[in-house]
Amino acid sequence: MAKTFKYAWLSKLSASSSALLFHYFPLRNLGYAAREFAKQGLKPGELAIISKEAVAPYERPALSKAYLFPESPARLPGFHVCVGSGGERLLPEWYNEKGIELILSTEIVKADLAAKSLTSAGGETFSYQILLIATGSTVIRLSDFGVEGADAKNIFYLREVDDADKLYEAIKAKKNGKAVVVGGGYIGLELSAVLRLNNLDVTMVYPEPWCMPRLFTSGIAAFYEGYYAKKGVNIIKGTVAVGFTANSDGEVKEVKLKDGRVLEADIVVVGVGGRPQTALFKGQVEEEKGGIKTDASFKTSVPNVYAVGDVATFPLKLYNELRRVEHVDHSRKSAEQAAKAIKAAEEGKTVEEYDYLPYFYSRSFELSWQFYGDNVGDTVLFGDSSPESSKPKFGSYWIKDGKVVGAFLESGTPEENQAIAKVARVQPPVQDVDQLASEGLSFASKI
Repeated sequence: MAKTFKYAWLSKLSASSSALLFHYFPLRNLGYAAREFAKQGLKPGELAIISKEAVAPYERPALSKAYLFPESPARLPGFHVCVGSGGERLLPEWYNEKGIELILSTEIVKADLAAKSLTSAGGETFSYQILLIATGSTVIRLSDFGVEGADAKNIFYLREVDDADKLYEAIKAKKNGKAVVVGGGYIGLELSAVLRLNNLDVTMVYPEPWCMPRLFTSGIAAFYEGYYAKKGVNIIKGTVAVGFTANSDGEVKEVKLKDGRVLEADIVVVGVGGRPQTALFKGQVEEEKGGIKTDASFKTSVPNVYAVGDVATFPLKLYNELRRVEHVDHSRKSAEQAAKAIKAAEEGKTVEEYDYLPYFYSRSFELSWQFYGDNVGDTVLFGDSSPESSKPKFGSYWIKDGKVVGAFLESGTPEENQAIAKVARVQPPVQDVDQLASEGLSFASKI
């Protein structure tokens, strides 16, 4: 059986299409693009969203936070898109009302861009006029490296709602047990916090000298490591998991570390990074820096094929370079930009160039930080960054070529977060680094 759409959205080694939006990963992208298509006057039957997942697009960040809370955990339909940006929650009924076809539980295994055709694992084919690739990233698994025992039960990776469901059930089954978190990045920090909230004994293991090394300086990391330790999280740095042992039921019971230590574990959660899912398109589109190369409208080298989110390597206007950005904020905004560009092109018009300010954030325990801009150059730490403080509030500026190019703030108000965002966008000059450290947030308020 074959289906034909004007636009198709492909997601996650699965597809999301209706007009043929092939959403290959972060289902959330498809929801934001679908909303923008609807704003632009989409006609019923033009757009299809194809996804391997069984549910309508949702806000993935909830999975490592509220979804796992011990009390009143978040559940669908509560966090369908587009609530992540304060917009309307798009329930499955919304897509039906707009004439957008949700093709769920459908894995796309072949993409023929020349023939404008997609093939599912079940043998169904989808033809399209315009394809939007939003396949995102897939988790890196320890079994990819041949780690002994990495296939034991209760070793979890978090990417989809099904993963979160399995982890939630294990948390309840292993009440007051021991958990080992492998990795010190986003997933490691957020899940270590939520596992502690569930009263598990938590140990976090990572090879780097401090947590979140891609973004945090040693000074920033020192606060979070001290704060987590105060909350009861044991941190082991400078080593990696090299093996696991299991009990007679096949459930993980020990984690072997490279430094020789052995940790007891009832649950293991692995968060060691991801890879952009571009395999379906290898040799068919131009790639760069690990992603699919696009222009500022997210058009690829193949006519009528667009790529957004994690898989797109796009022109970052602010820094005059090509870059690939892995974060929910860019996923949402790039999807909206592509939808605007597609509809504008049909009318012989153009859209404003995508002018993205890199933005990252996280929430855990009572903490909440935001970062804007680029984390390159020298750094200045300001404020109260003592883990022992009852109300810690601190930040950092990154200075390159005499200008502030990046800004980080923990526990900022909405107005203060807006101020540091403006600093990162404007890139004001800095005459005296010591004075900048002394002024701290007040420097941002003057911009």
